[in-house]
Amino acid sequence: QVQLEESGGGLVQPGGSLRLSCAASGNVMGVMGWYRQAPGKEREMVAVAKSGGSTDYADSVKGRFTISRDNAKNTVYLQMNSLKPGDTAVYYCQVDVLVVGGTTFFGVWGRGTQVTVSS
Repeated sequence: QVQLEESGGGLVQPGGSLRLSCAASGNVMGVMGWYRQAPGKEREMVAVAKSGGSTDYADSVKGRFTISRDNAKNTVYLQMNSLKPGDTAVYYCQVDVLVVGGTTFFGVWGRGTQVTVSS
């Protein structure tokens, strides 16, 4: 079964930091990214990383979050610094193309990990 394994979420005080990790079960052949969804709101893009190294961030997290990836491990990370209560959400890992054996999957999502920023 195709799966993205996420870790690193939790409870942190405002101004604190967390590092999220997401490991793919197969070989990532496309873009990897992080999205988040707060209660009552639509899911939004947080950060995206292409295999070649280019990145993109939501305006609300620029300067605070950093996305990176380890292609050999098929893993993407999200370093979150200076966290704010508004960052509270379920964070989802997403890969555009994932190859598992001889099968190619498109638009694969993780189950999500909770990030709560509260004093």
